[in-house]
Amino acid sequence: MGGNYSSLIMIALMVVVFYFLLIRPQRKRQQEQAKMQNSLTPGTGVMTTTGLFATVVAIDADDVILEIAPGVETRWVKAAIGRVLVPVDDAEEENVKAVDHGVVETAEQQGADHDTTSKKP
Repeated sequence: MGGNYSSLIMIALMVVVFYFLLIRPQRKRQQEQAKMQNSLTPGTGVMTTTGLFATVVAIDADDVILEIAPGVETRWVKAAIGRVLVPVDDAEEENVKAVDHGVVETAEQQGADHDTTSKKP
């Protein structure tokens, strides 16, 4: 009789663990995705679940009209929107350019150093 109760407790414990490890996080992701899709506004840059980058032009009930190129508009289901693109600030762009510029200089310096050491007098 005691063995039956312990096996029932183990099964119940496994169900609780599965709920907290699998079911609850999945529901949370679905709610966040639905919230993001419902908060779309015209002018927002998005990426679809298939990897297409576009700008939201208009929103219908369950549809979104996306501009994928100047003058080219397509109709998509809201559920096909994978993520909203965050615009890069000007300050961040300058930092990226500065880092890239530094890498180019470093490569040129390495090439110059390499050339002087490889030449024989």
